[in-house]
Amino acid sequence: MKSERDLGDQKEPGHSEKCRIFIIGPHPLRNDIMARFLEREIGVECCVGEHLRAAGFSAGSGFTGQTLLLIDCLGEDHKTCKTKKNSLGEEIPSGAFVVPFDVRRDAGIEEEAVKWGLRGLFYEDDPLDHFLRGIQAVFRGELWLSKKVMSRHILAEYEHRDQGKDPARILTRREMEVLESMASGAKNEEIAKKLHVSLSTVKTHIYSIYKKINVPNRLQAALWAAKYL
Repeated sequence: MKSERDLGDQKEPGHSEKCRIFIIGPHPLRNDIMARFLEREIGVECCVGEHLRAAGFSAGSGFTGQTLLLIDCLGEDHKTCKTKKNSLGEEIPSGAFVVPFDVRRDAGIEEEAVKWGLRGLFYEDDPLDHFLRGIQAVFRGELWLSKKVMSRHILAEYEHRDQGKDPARILTRREMEVLESMASGAKNEEIAKKLHVSLSTVKTHIYSIYKKINVPNRLQAALWAAKYL
């Protein structure tokens, strides 16, 4: 296991791409201390607020790097965690990574973590080095969930699906192109530019893809693509 000093030397977790973290929750002093710590240890800009606007987020800021939303769930149960995540709604930036922290181990949100599109979660008793490594892993595009959770709640979900379905018969050629780009991590704007179509057209294709393959979010669409394409 790496020490805090080793982790602190690993600047720019998103490689050369600029990164930022928004810590969202009702505990400003504690979260501000955590923000200063993360800025020092991994060199990422951090903002704190009870909601995204209070944290200084602006959809028109022109920021094109990676955004991580750390959602404070201190002392909250499953229902409250879900309500808090849903309350962000359309405020969540496109392509942002969403990760709750200080989650109670008995809250039971692992059951729906992937369905909600979360990139991982941190428990209230996780050690500090685990927390730092997890943030760096998420910025690298990894899922910070246990193998047990992944195998039980992701792989099992796809086992009951019809193995004989041919993706080419489900999706149109253009939808296949959009899905392949999504699975490679491309943002909507990048897909639109690559395919020479409008952003609204890309969003329409994505909505159609979700409906046809029966998935609720980008992450599960990528998992479906990895399995069937």
